[in-house]
Amino acid sequence: MFILISALFAAMFINIPIAISIGISSLTYVVIYDAAPLTLIAQRMVAGVDSFPLLAIPFFLVAGTLMAESGITPRIMKFASSLVGRIPGGLAIVMIIACMLFGAISGSGVADVVAIGSILLPAMRKNGYDPGFSASLLGCSGALGTIIPPSIVMVILGVTTSTSIGRLFLGGILPGIITGISLMVLSYYFSVKNNYAKGEPFELKNVFTTFKDAILAMLTPVIIIGGIMSGVFTATEAAIAAVLYALFLGFFVYKTLSLKEIPGYIVSTVETSSTILLIISAASLFGWVLASEQIPQYFTNMFLSMTDNYYIVLLIINLMLLFLGIFMETIAIIIIVVPVLMPVVLSLGIDPVHFGVMLAINLAIGANTPPVGVSFLAACRVGQVAIEDAIKPVLCFTGAMVVALILIVLFPSIVLLIPNIFMGS
Repeated sequence: MFILISALFAAMFINIPIAISIGISSLTYVVIYDAAPLTLIAQRMVAGVDSFPLLAIPFFLVAGTLMAESGITPRIMKFASSLVGRIPGGLAIVMIIACMLFGAISGSGVADVVAIGSILLPAMRKNGYDPGFSASLLGCSGALGTIIPPSIVMVILGVTTSTSIGRLFLGGILPGIITGISLMVLSYYFSVKNNYAKGEPFELKNVFTTFKDAILAMLTPVIIIGGIMSGVFTATEAAIAAVLYALFLGFFVYKTLSLKEIPGYIVSTVETSSTILLIISAASLFGWVLASEQIPQYFTNMFLSMTDNYYIVLLIINLMLLFLGIFMETIAIIIIVVPVLMPVVLSLGIDPVHFGVMLAINLAIGANTPPVGVSFLAACRVGQVAIEDAIKPVLCFTGAMVVALILIVLFPSIVLLIPNIFMGS
């Protein structure tokens, strides 16, 4: 175990990519202990990605790209602005709502940040919003794409833990809304305090007009979730349906896509998907090493020897995840930590869906905690804001997300209500 963990963190410390670091640590273990033939490495890595549900990842990615390039983002933002733009700090709340709606299309937090931020951040700067405030709010709002379905993180989590991806998707709806509301409340407070500008006056006619323009785009999550709930298709088939729907909107409704652009979108998706799948592939070998060393059992016994109190164990797990989020990337936490924690979770009778959504919120918070917070760093880059200028406000917004996390931890029914209604308990 010492050799395995030491090799992993040594490789990560010298900035070797996480997928290669995981593979190097596993290879080091196999070679030093002569644990298995070297051919096992290739077998385990291929087996790790030989999974039908993983096809959802590239399809959701390309669907999000097609939607973004079809002019969906401005339509969503205009609709959000027509609803809440008049509220003090209306643009800040528009940003949160737009990120929630676009997250329900793209499934990616970073995609949220780039798509929404490139349009709203210049407008917020022009209206007198503090750039650090705007960038930090964008990072936290964009990370809601980790929680709100169809979340790519939840696809990976479902495959890793053999948990129903459909139930995870449904379980993320209410927690995603609650986390978004917590950000809105804090944004409103800061906007009133700093006297940020209001938007256009509320007009019911404008709401109907902008809703009409955005309704077809906002039907995407309805198609995905509705299809899964009704049993019409699996999560993977839902991703394919999302791509077909995006193509239909782009070519025949909005007429903003052209055939010559499609190969570029596919290449971009392949590059991103390859990175994710390489990590999963290397993690399959790493998981085999963990199992052979009986590390999950060791941690289970360690936790249960400390306490078997349900809430204390949940507290320890959440504190550990929040700490790891400061230093580790989202997918790496899922791949390395979740196989170790799942036996503990199951032994205490914690519902895997509740644990999965709780983990997703932790990952959304971790995506905004420097130095590795990818959503936070992407937001600062899009807004051309110095990281040190956004540190203070991002701590406030992640604090609001922690409050939402506490509610989800204490009340599992918030997560399980919708899955139990539509898919049975």
